[in-house]
Amino acid sequence: MADKNNKKIFLWSGPRNISTALMYSFAQRNDTIVADEPLYAHYLSHSSAKPFHPGADEILSNMETDGRKVIEWMLGDQSKPVAFFKNMSHHLIKLDWQFMQAGANIILTRSPEEMLLSFSKVIDQPSMADIGYAMQIELLDYFKTKKLPFVVLDAKMVLQDPEGQLRKLSTVVGIPFMQEMLKWKQGPIPEDGIWAKYWYRNVHLSTGFQPYQKKKVEFPNHLVPLLKECQPIYENLVKHAL
Repeated sequence: MADKNNKKIFLWSGPRNISTALMYSFAQRNDTIVADEPLYAHYLSHSSAKPFHPGADEILSNMETDGRKVIEWMLGDQSKPVAFFKNMSHHLIKLDWQFMQAGANIILTRSPEEMLLSFSKVIDQPSMADIGYAMQIELLDYFKTKKLPFVVLDAKMVLQDPEGQLRKLSTVVGIPFMQEMLKWKQGPIPEDGIWAKYWYRNVHLSTGFQPYQKKKVEFPNHLVPLLKECQPIYENLVKHAL
């Protein structure tokens, strides 16, 4: 059962969607604890993705692989009034989504052209199952069907106006905005997942949300089919953006 003394915030992101920066932002709040992708090991143990993820063996040996137990932990009592759970949407495979009724749900999305360029630097040939868009549209439909409140954040809009977007987000999820959310110290934080060394270099070099800049890089031909598959999903999601 959910503990009524804690406000739960569930972030459902795709990879390379500034989700780590958003986690760092919430980690600056003195009333909030953050958790970094608690369902990652569940995903690796229930999918065929393990060979493509750096550090997979270490993740599987150090994290809970039973997603039901992870959900039970997320719904339990936490040490601060607000609990922010950074999750990847595609980590939700083979799980009952009913627990989402116990908290505020945020879908964090990003232009697939920009996301795929960034993601392919670590995993060269991603599939739709790796990048979250398909699961995010399922989440959107689920929230509508169940009449659950939700919010969609677009990464570009957050980078263009961090304070404005975070103020709106705070209001929607029912917490006060704090100016501290806009800045953090350079380097890792204790809550980082053990995969941080493979994925978090740019966040560790940052001290806040980086100004939006469109990348002037030629898009790889081998990712064009996946881009075409993702683009209409993104356009549907962003219609609901904060």
